Amino acid sequence: MVDFAVEDVDFSKLGEPGLVPGVVQHARTRQVLMVGFLDEQALRTTLETGLATFWSRSRGAQWTKGETSGNVLAVERVELDCDRDTLLLHAIPTGPTCHTGEPTCFDPGAQPGSFVHELDEVVETRAQERPEGSYTTSLFEGGVRRIAQKVGEEGVETALAAVAQDDEALLGESADLVYHLLVLLRSRDLGLGDVERVLRERHG
Repeated sequence: MVDFAVEDVDFSKLGEPGLVPGVVQHARTRQVLMVGFLDEQALRTTLETGLATFWSRSRGAQWTKGETSGNVLAVERVELDCDRDTLLLHAIPTGPTCHTGEPTCFDPGAQPGSFVHELDEVVETRAQERPEGSYTTSLFEGGVRRIAQKVGEEGVETALAAVAQDDEALLGESADLVYHLLVLLRSRDLGLGDVERVLRERHG
C-alpha cells in the first residue's frame, strides 16, 4: 500500500504541529474526492485497516470516514509527496463522499475523472451481481466466447465507420467497441487498470 515508512512523514510543518493534509483521490477515475488531515496515529490506522481515517480538528478526535454513514473510503495506496508533508490517498468510495450526498466535496462537473473508468466499475458490479434484465448480464451469461465475438463484430463496424461513414457514426461505433471490450476484460477478471498498467510499461 505504501513505499515509505510512517517515520518518513514530516508532521511538523503545519501551523498545527502533528498534522499533514491528506488528499483523497478516486483510485479509478482520478477524481479528487475530499481533503482531510491526518496525525501519525490516523495514518497508522489507515494503513492497518485499509479505511481512510483522519484527525478531526473540530471534534479533537480521530475518525474514520463513513463510520456513521457507511460511506467509507477503501484505501488502495498512499503516496507521500516530495516535501514529505502531504499524503495522497488512492481510494474506492462505497457511496457518496460528501456529506451533501455528492460523490465529491468539489464540483463534480469540474473534475477530470474518466467516465470510462466509471463505466468499468459498473461493468464490474454487473459481473458480480448479474441483475435480471441487464444487457451486460446477458453478455456475461453468454460466456467469454460470445463476448469475444461481439468485440470482433464491433471492431469491424468501427473500422468500416472510419472509412465509409461520418464522425458521429465512428464515435458511436467506437463507444460500442470500448464498452464490449470492458465486458470482455471483466469476463477474464481483468479491468481497464490492467490495460493502463501494460501501456505504462510499454511507454517506458
